[in-house]
Amino acid sequence: MPSLTAAERELADLLVESLNLEDVSAADIDPDAPLFGAGLGLDSIDALELALAISKRYGFQLKSDSEDNRRVFASLRALSAHIEQHKAA
Repeated sequence: MPSLTAAERELADLLVESLNLEDVSAADIDPDAPLFGAGLGLDSIDALELALAISKRYGFQLKSDSEDNRRVFASLRALSAHIEQHKAA
């Protein structure tokens, strides 16, 4: 399994904490695995909760109607890259 960058690890910790993923360790999340469906098995409610947690932590909003959401939420690595790009802006 690929190792996590510092930003990915921070996001994995936020994901586990904000979604109360009791059976998942942040270190065990594959950064390239899908967050939804076959990967972590998250659903649309999880996406809303995660978006709120990201907004609070990083200070920018993820729009629910964005056409990029499928790409942004594809994996931990994709979401982390999106956050890094936008939190600096």
